[in-house]
Amino acid sequence: MHHPPLKFRRRNTSISKNFILFKQGKLYICLMNFSSKTVWITGASSGIGKALAIELAAQGAELILSSRRSEALEEVKIACLGAPNVHVLPLDLSKSETMLAAVEKAYAFCPAGVDVLVNNGGISQRSLAIDTDLEVDRRVMEIDYFGTVALSKAILPRFVKQQRGHFVVVTSLMGKFSSPLRSGYCGAKHALHGFFDALYLEHWKDQIAVTLVCPGFIRTEISKNALVGDGSKQETMDEATGDGITAEQCAKKMAKAIYKRKHEVYIGKKEILAIYLKRYFPGILRRILKNAKVT
Repeated sequence: MHHPPLKFRRRNTSISKNFILFKQGKLYICLMNFSSKTVWITGASSGIGKALAIELAAQGAELILSSRRSEALEEVKIACLGAPNVHVLPLDLSKSETMLAAVEKAYAFCPAGVDVLVNNGGISQRSLAIDTDLEVDRRVMEIDYFGTVALSKAILPRFVKQQRGHFVVVTSLMGKFSSPLRSGYCGAKHALHGFFDALYLEHWKDQIAVTLVCPGFIRTEISKNALVGDGSKQETMDEATGDGITAEQCAKKMAKAIYKRKHEVYIGKKEILAIYLKRYFPGILRRILKNAKVT
């Protein structure tokens, strides 16, 4: 039997400006595209933040890149091929009092407004609770929690006024369950889930979305830069981190979750199974973690 050739038509949607392909009047495929979006990424000088910047640049996003290291940000800017504009905005998450001024600079770069704030910057910790100075816990909390919250609260009135905005928060699987040697880090990541779940419930009617990104083991420098008990850096790569997925793989999954405006996404390998053990069989997960080789 002879079948007539399929006819395709390409339509530009008025909302996302993404091209959607229809086949015989039915949705066939959607091409992910950030060409109408301005995305601000913290912790953009390396690791997941850098990989996400390059990924979103390839999809046409206008970018604002932030971290403490200006020179590294300039290198990332050069790597962001495809972006219509890339702006460098140095930012220190340990200085919460500077966040309002940072938001003013961001909107000076992009008067039409920021669409997505990716709260990615942070540090980790590797030491037993009994061996960890309280100042280390305070530093981790100051950067990972208070810095992120301060920046988000600084931009929130702008999002409300725009009646659009998207908070993407890179937490961790450690924001859903805990593991030895990471007490301060787990505390900060759990706190982020509590804060942003509440923020979403308060502002979803203002067209504001929240995506909590929970990576597992990602092959970055996070474990080398993790603080040990006295506040110095560990300077060695965890075995599990070294065996993790690449930052580029993580960034692609993040981009898809951001595009779909998912509320929560888990990224990694078999360590993701611990999420479901925690939910349905918490006793089994505790036994596993008590007896596991933890790095």
